Amino acid sequence: MGKAKLFFLLTISFCYCQSLSAQQPDVEMENVIITANQAAQHQKESGRNVISVKGETIASLPVHSIDELLRYLPGIEVQQRGPQGSQSDITIRGGTFQQVLVIIDGVKLNDPLTGHFSNYIPINPAEIERIEILKGAASAIYGSEAVGGVVHIITKTFTANKTHNKSLVKGRIVTGEYGLMSADAYFRWSEKNSTISGGVITNNADGQPLRGTNGFFHLTTANIAFSQKLKKDWTISFRTAADFRKFNAQNFYTTFASDTSNEIVTSWWNQLNLNKKTSKGVLNLDVAYKKLRDQYWFRPASVPNDNKTNLFTSQLYYTASFNKNNSYTTGIQAHRKQITSNDRGNHTLWHGAAYAIFRHKLKNNFYLNESLRLDWDESYGAVIIPQINAAWSPSKITIRASTGKSIRDADFTERYNNYNKALVTSGRVGNPDLIAEDSWNFEAGVDYNFSTRFKVSGTIFYRNHNNLIDWANTTYANMPRKVNLSPTGTYALAKNVEKVKTSGVELDMMYNKRISESTNLLATFGFTWINSENKDSIPSLYISSHAKYLANFSTVYTVKSFLFSITGLYKNRNKQKSTAINAALTASYFILNAKIGYQLPKKFGRVFVQADNLFDKQYSDLLGSKMPGRWLSGGFEIAL
Repeated sequence: MGKAKLFFLLTISFCYCQSLSAQQPDVEMENVIITANQAAQHQKESGRNVISVKGETIASLPVHSIDELLRYLPGIEVQQRGPQGSQSDITIRGGTFQQVLVIIDGVKLNDPLTGHFSNYIPINPAEIERIEILKGAASAIYGSEAVGGVVHIITKTFTANKTHNKSLVKGRIVTGEYGLMSADAYFRWSEKNSTISGGVITNNADGQPLRGTNGFFHLTTANIAFSQKLKKDWTISFRTAADFRKFNAQNFYTTFASDTSNEIVTSWWNQLNLNKKTSKGVLNLDVAYKKLRDQYWFRPASVPNDNKTNLFTSQLYYTASFNKNNSYTTGIQAHRKQITSNDRGNHTLWHGAAYAIFRHKLKNNFYLNESLRLDWDESYGAVIIPQINAAWSPSKITIRASTGKSIRDADFTERYNNYNKALVTSGRVGNPDLIAEDSWNFEAGVDYNFSTRFKVSGTIFYRNHNNLIDWANTTYANMPRKVNLSPTGTYALAKNVEKVKTSGVELDMMYNKRISESTNLLATFGFTWINSENKDSIPSLYISSHAKYLANFSTVYTVKSFLFSITGLYKNRNKQKSTAINAALTASYFILNAKIGYQLPKKFGRVFVQADNLFDKQYSDLLGSKMPGRWLSGGFEIAL
C-alpha cells in the first residue's frame, strides 16, 4: 500500500467518524474514569493520552487473545512472532518491547528474564473490566520499564464493582483450519459481600507449514479469584493463575537456516490485595509472586536452555484528599528478581522505591499532576525521577502537556544470554556491564469531543534517550568477552546505544454509540508517525524494526441478532533481508480480519464465523518469524 492509499484511508476514516458525530450520545466519553495517576480521576484531568477499552470488546472482535486485541487499538504496535498468543512484543511510541510495562490491578507483571513474556497475561478475557493504555513515560509513577507506555489490566473481581454482582456462566468453542481447536469457560458468583470468579482459555492448532516444520501452538491459561468485604471497611482480594504455552519458535530469536526451535513457557501468578477505606482515602497493600520456567530447544535433539525465574513484588500506598480540589498518593515498593539458568547462570537483584503523586483541580478548568520517585536498584543505585502533567479543559476541548524522566535496567537475558555455556558459535550474547538506560520525555496534545460519544485526540511527542539497551551485530574482534566464543562465529551483542532521539505524531479516534434499542456501533482508529535517529553506524535490532507509519482500526456493528466486526492495520517500516533463510521484511503490509455472528433465540448464545488475514497476506513482523496466511474458523458462545 502506497502513501496515496494510506492518505485515502485516513481521509475516509475521518469523514466516516465526522458523519457519526451528528448522532445524539447517551454516555459522556470525556467523563471516562481512569487510573493513570494511581487514583480514579476523569481522563481529561490526567494530562495524558490514555485509551480505555471495556473487556467485553474482546469477545466481539475477530481476535483470539489479549495481545491480538492490543494490536488493533490506536497507536499500539504489537510485533507478533506467532498467532493467537504464542508470543508477541508490545511497542508504544517506537520504544523496544522491554520499555512497555504491563500491570494487573496495579501490580507489575513484566518477567525479569525477558520482555518477550510481558504479553503472557494470566487472566481470562471475560474477567477483564477494562484495559487502560497510557502512552508515554510513567516511570515516576510505576518505575522501571514504564518508558514507552503502560498497559494496565483491571479485573472485575478486584474492582468489586456493583455492576458485576450478578452471577453468570459463559463458554465458547471454536474450530477451524489447520487443526484449530479452542475453548473458553468462565464463571462468576456473587452474594452480598463475596465474589468468586474463575476461568480457563485454551488455543491449540497443528499450525500452517513453515520451513521443515509446522507453526503449532498449545496455549492454556487458568485462573481463579475471590474478593471479600470485611468489617470496618476492609476488603481482601486474591488471585492465583497458571499459564502453559508450548509453541513452534522457528526464527523467533535467530535468522539461522538450522533453526527448527520450539519452546515451552510455564508460569504461576499469585496476587493479594488488602485495602481499607478511611474517612479521606484508601490504604492499599499489594503482594504478588510470579514463578516462570522457560525451556527453549534450538533443534529438537539439542539440550534446551532452561531458565527459571522468580519475581516477588510488594507495595504499600495511600490515596487521600486534602480537600475537594487537591489529593495525593504516597507509597513504597520492594521487588526481588531471581534467575536460575543453565544458560544465563544464577543471579538475584533487589529493587526498592518511594514515591509521591499530587493531583490538583485549579481555577478556570486547569488540572495539574506532579510525581516524584526515589528509585533504588542493586544494579544502578539511586535515581530521582520527576514527572509533571498539566491540562486545560474549558468545554469540549482539552489541551494537555507532560514532561518527565524514565528509566530501565537490563533484564537477565540482556545481561547474561549465552554467558554460562562452554562454547558459543553464533547468536546473541549478553553484557553484564550494561548501564541502565534513561530518557527525558515531552508531549503535548489536544482532545476534542465532537459529541459525548465521539472523541478525537492528537499528540506530538519527543524522547531523548541515553544509553538505550538493544542488540547490535558485532564482530568477534569487537566482543568485550571472548572466553566461550568461536572466532568464526556471528554475534549480536547487547549494548548501550549512545543516544537515540525519537519524535512522533499520534492521531486517535474513538466512537461508541447505541443508535437504537437493537443497533450499536463501536469504532476506533489510530494513526502514528514515528522517527528514531541515532549516530551509531551499526543499527540496533528492535529500534530499527518499529513501524514508521502505523494505522490500525477496529469496528463492531450489531443490528438486531447480527454482529459484524472487523480489525485491520497498515504498517510501514524499514526493509530487512536474510539470505540465509530466504526471508525479508517488506517495507509495508496491510491485513484485515472479519467476524460475523448471529445471536440465537432467547439470547441463549451466538454462532459465528471468522476469517483471520482475510486477504491472505504473506508477512512477518520480525525478520524470519513468518505469520500465518488466511485462517478460517467458526464456533459458538453461550451465556447463562
